[in-house]
Amino acid sequence: MPTIYQAGDLNTNSLVVPNLYTQVQKPATLALNGVSSGRIGLVGTAGWGPLNTPVIVGSMGDYLAAFGAKQPLATDIGLGVNIAILQGASDFRCVRVSDGTDAAATGTLAGVSLTARYTGSAGNGITATLTQGAIIATKYTLTTSHAVLGSRSYTGTTWTAIAAAIAADTSALVVATVPEAVPALAAGSVSLTGGKDGATPTTEQFIGSDGAVRTGMYALRNQGCALGALHGLTDNTTWTTQAAFGLQEGLYMQCCGPAGDTITNAVSMKDAAGLDSYGVKLMFGDWLWWDDDTNGVMLVPPQAFVAGLFGGLSPEQSSLNKQLVGVIGSQKAGLASTGTVQTYSDAELGALFENGIDVICNPAPGGSYWAVRGGINTSSDNVTNDDTYTRMTNYIANTINSGMGAFVGDVINATLFGDIRAVLLGTLSNMVTTGILENTASYAVVCDASNNPQARTDLGYVQADVKVRYQGINRFFIVNLQGGSSVVIVQAASAA
Repeated sequence: MPTIYQAGDLNTNSLVVPNLYTQVQKPATLALNGVSSGRIGLVGTAGWGPLNTPVIVGSMGDYLAAFGAKQPLATDIGLGVNIAILQGASDFRCVRVSDGTDAAATGTLAGVSLTARYTGSAGNGITATLTQGAIIATKYTLTTSHAVLGSRSYTGTTWTAIAAAIAADTSALVVATVPEAVPALAAGSVSLTGGKDGATPTTEQFIGSDGAVRTGMYALRNQGCALGALHGLTDNTTWTTQAAFGLQEGLYMQCCGPAGDTITNAVSMKDAAGLDSYGVKLMFGDWLWWDDDTNGVMLVPPQAFVAGLFGGLSPEQSSLNKQLVGVIGSQKAGLASTGTVQTYSDAELGALFENGIDVICNPAPGGSYWAVRGGINTSSDNVTNDDTYTRMTNYIANTINSGMGAFVGDVINATLFGDIRAVLLGTLSNMVTTGILENTASYAVVCDASNNPQARTDLGYVQADVKVRYQGINRFFIVNLQGGSSVVIVQAASAA
């Protein structure tokens, strides 16, 4: 009788009984899906939410539910998310850090201690109200409410039952601690107090630990982020550490100098840090004025503007000359509303760009709007110092890394070489289709006996050599104009 087998379950070299044997094969992988090139990892402070834990955020609604209202701090994650969303970003992993003085708000209601689920000042806005049932007098409802975080309700006939319902709710605003002698339920209300943010984390707390329990920046490991920023951190001693992390994870780290910086000091800080890496984009400390819908007009670091811009652009695109949204002034230019406008001279811009420091300013080459003026990273190598080198290299490397591991463990033969080539060529071909690469002449893949001699394959090594030519960026646009009454114009013959 014919039998069906899954591929690999049947040893076809040891068949004895004549029969039909059907093997179900897995569909061949022709190409890898490209990884996200716009996911942003943000590390900073907040008034609510888990500490040192990456939280998925896709909108301001998500942010407010997870971390509470935005705060008027340069290190606030909410400001970064809000700014980046306006530039086109929509995918974040947010990590809250604190200085260790954070505390959870508390209150006592009818003999039971209620503690805010998370530390932070947002907990001070939580109100807990216990009401007696109108129909069943023995049944009570505890309602916890917050203007931003929302409200939750739990019903039971004893404090033990209500506390159990709270514990089962993963989105609960409070934790109820019932004493051993369970008190009777009694209607009442309490507002929690004592919540503290711990809103001034040190450099070490921003960077965090890369141990068994990852904290700070290192909590972004394996989160698939393409961009990273320690929001508002300006300590130049961290720049090379951030560069190393960015290169390891394939993140383009967005750093910035202190507010009100000078060009001379910015160059000195970069030199002192020893920063020379395509893994970091360093923004000059000319901070930007931003009209926040919660906190009003305030100075903010430039990191989120650039990260958000990249978050909405495909990886072959540079930040150079792309219009930014929501900027109402800068420290150098002043507020647009005051009419004070100071611009950068070519000499000033040259001093920044020659030292691998970028800046947001107005005007841009395309007109009177705010834009990133250089489109560069901090590498001193002219081949690798463009935004697109970092983003394309990380994108292609992470895409390959996401799926080619499936070939590990396969038998080394011509079929394996062909399969590897097919997947890599298919992946790169898809990049041509989407415009990330120019054409099929932009790449080449070698994986055969020519680069896999038997002396190597006998030891278990297989090598694929991939070359990819990126598209260039128009940085120096030259138009030759010849005018005058003596100019001779030769008209090309029109086609039939």
